[in-house]
Amino acid sequence: MDARKAVSEFLGTLLLVFFAVGSAVLGAEYIGTVGIALTFGFTLLALAYALGPVSGCHINPAVTLGMLMAGRLSPRAAVEYWVAQVLGGITGALLLFILAKQVPGLETSGAFGSNGYGYRSPVGVNTFGALVAETVLTFLLVYVILDVTHRVAVVGFDGLAMGLALAAVHLVGIPLTGTSVNPARSIGPAIFAGPDALAQLWLFILAPLAGGALAAVVHGVTHPAGEPRQIADEAAAADAGGGRR
Repeated sequence: MDARKAVSEFLGTLLLVFFAVGSAVLGAEYIGTVGIALTFGFTLLALAYALGPVSGCHINPAVTLGMLMAGRLSPRAAVEYWVAQVLGGITGALLLFILAKQVPGLETSGAFGSNGYGYRSPVGVNTFGALVAETVLTFLLVYVILDVTHRVAVVGFDGLAMGLALAAVHLVGIPLTGTSVNPARSIGPAIFAGPDALAQLWLFILAPLAGGALAAVVHGVTHPAGEPRQIADEAAAADAGGGRR
């Protein structure tokens, strides 16, 4: 077991839940949907540069599944990542719950940044609609992450693309389900939100994993493993050099 990578995934997921879910729990009335979406995106962006060199900054079981299916991670490492991510999500939610309890009049039961469908959805999306939404939104996120961390990449900009993708899926998904696209992000808050959130948690585990798996399959078609190695920055430099000769 690589302790550094496990700690990185634990810490990253903890911080994502505490700050990003915290923006929904503590600041929704001040920053609105756009602010919450940007908080998720900015948090992932910062963590991608801080933790990416250590563990790849998956901080999401769906991303880890995509990496596993793409052949970039061993099954043992994937299990270690999943355990660290879920524990990080629960710990981040616990810290957020403790903080929220210090705010007079703040209600923590029932919602607490958890995800939902039906009567728990802002627009009342049904079970099937939530399944489709979470699968497609996670597909976009994981596909982008797999692509920008592929061997053909624009060096130094992978974290930016990851953050923008997460913000985009939240802009679409918050009115539908509150946006999960990350089982670890959903598990932690659901534990403290109560039985209604826990009863619907299965969807926010199943759908993101399905979206991550689908992204890995499609990525394998658009970016085959045997593709020649080429970094976009290097290619641009080579083209520029060729033009000067």
